[in-house]
Amino acid sequence: LLSRCLLKMVKGNIVVPEEILSFCCNGLQGSTSPLRVQEPGEREEVPGAMASPLPTRNPTEVQMSQLVLPCHTNHRGELSTGQLLKWIDTAACLSAERHAGCPCVTASMDDIYFEHTISVGQVVNIKAKVNRAFNSSMEVGIQVSYEDLCSGKHCSICKAYATFVAQGPSNSKVKLKPLTPQTEEEKTEHSIAAERRRMRLVHKDTLKDLLIRSPHETELETRDGSVVVPAEKTRVESVELVLPPHANHQGNTFGGQIMAWMENVATIAASRLCHAHPTLRAIEMFHFRGPSQVGDRLVLKAIVNNAFKNSMEVGVCAEAYGQEMSISRRHINSAFMTFEVLDQEGRPRTLPMVAPEPGDGERRYREASARKKIRLDRKYVVSCKQTEVPLSVPWDQSNKVYLSYNNVSALKTLVAKANWALAREKEKVRMYTLEEDKFLSFRIEMSVRIAASQAFSLLSDLRRRHEWDSHYASAELVQQVDDDDMIYHVVSQTLSHENKPQDFVILASRRKPCSKGDPYVVAFRSVTLPTHPASAGFTRGETLCSGFCIWTESDEMSKVAYYNQATPGYLNYVTTNVAGLSSNFCATFEACEKFLLKNKEDLIVRLQDL
Repeated sequence: LLSRCLLKMVKGNIVVPEEILSFCCNGLQGSTSPLRVQEPGEREEVPGAMASPLPTRNPTEVQMSQLVLPCHTNHRGELSTGQLLKWIDTAACLSAERHAGCPCVTASMDDIYFEHTISVGQVVNIKAKVNRAFNSSMEVGIQVSYEDLCSGKHCSICKAYATFVAQGPSNSKVKLKPLTPQTEEEKTEHSIAAERRRMRLVHKDTLKDLLIRSPHETELETRDGSVVVPAEKTRVESVELVLPPHANHQGNTFGGQIMAWMENVATIAASRLCHAHPTLRAIEMFHFRGPSQVGDRLVLKAIVNNAFKNSMEVGVCAEAYGQEMSISRRHINSAFMTFEVLDQEGRPRTLPMVAPEPGDGERRYREASARKKIRLDRKYVVSCKQTEVPLSVPWDQSNKVYLSYNNVSALKTLVAKANWALAREKEKVRMYTLEEDKFLSFRIEMSVRIAASQAFSLLSDLRRRHEWDSHYASAELVQQVDDDDMIYHVVSQTLSHENKPQDFVILASRRKPCSKGDPYVVAFRSVTLPTHPASAGFTRGETLCSGFCIWTESDEMSKVAYYNQATPGYLNYVTTNVAGLSSNFCATFEACEKFLLKNKEDLIVRLQDL
């Protein structure tokens, strides 16, 4: 005890009396442990600490816990969605600023689906962390759950992705430092963030394409016994004055505050249609077009665009102006919110129909129907778990963005898994396996003396795969979706248990690296096409997740890896190779190397000619 006191006094630069110093030194004679003063900033060792080291925490992670009080709730005693949006935006902004080291503003918020409501007295737990930093923007992932303090129950509320932009002096852009993921989850989110960014950028084009192909005449839905309400009767307009409590330390209005005001007027518009208290179920992507500052007047407008059987879409926009009314209003934000009205058993009620206004009202009515289809595609293909997606998903132009996203993100998720085990190694070829609850996946990799871009170009064309893969008989390009996505009809040499050759309809999605260190990606998954149904001469096969990842090792060397999440029809072939009873995998990959080396010179000549 005296020795510990002495250590504390020495570290605190306190003069130690000679009597105590002499006594302690005499008491320590014969000890094999020398007296050691802890250096400033050095952590004191705790017995047993080495046995269970604390996990490394993401430096950008922010955790927020809020007790839901009556002032946060609506008439039902449930947490107001507007208040929740403010908390989500605040936590995400703090996480973004931790990484950027400077002020950040909300640029957009992806779709949010609310799974449950939160009652007064419960605790909202929000966790936010930066998934990936691009040049001057970054994606922040947010997880929201609630906790019942009495029962100890925890339940997920929603998951959201927000994009923030770092701002320097005079609102100049700031180049962000890259983020290095540590855990398997962080590596997965970091990899897929680039694909989500791509999906955001083409969101408007997806809606335009769907509207071009849909009839231009507005066909009103007919519903037996339903009342028809003119859309004009649901219109709401409200004004808010931006005060200092509504703004951040830079004087810009909080994005979460604007979202909360928008949710308020949208709820009023929805109530005017159904004459009841609606429940917000989903918010489509928020996109902030410009900032607003303290002193601005925000005009918020809302109207019901379309009412389906059990849900309605409300369109909301926010415009800003200063003290001078002569200055034109600035468009700040637009959003689309989906509401339901629940009965006493918690089931959605049937809603009245909406009669749109001529002109813009009819346009909004058609666009609402198109957005509903896009939401269903996005929720079905993108948001659901991989095991809940059928192996072959129907293909059409309206869901091409989301199927492509799912195709690439599924492969990137498989690549980021941490528990790959080396199963076989033969010369330069290495085979790894990953055993999970419902899947056996394998990975084959080798280093090849070829530039990664050249290997990417050669391996992404399935029409040439039969030149090195003996399992492929032919591959026909059925549809060139765009520069990065193609659909092939593939005929295999492998016979099924019905003694017929297998055929596949495969979506191939190509991606170049988004930043340094990212691989080239070629992802494959099965889709169904009306023009290529299953035929009697073949057994229709399916692939859930497979493809190539190609990493640059040097200017002339690349690491080529092939991944496959084995489906039941392919499982016996995989396990035979894993067990060492066959060397087909190794032989096929060696043939792939020869194909790449043989064709790289021809590829260089063709590129030079172009």
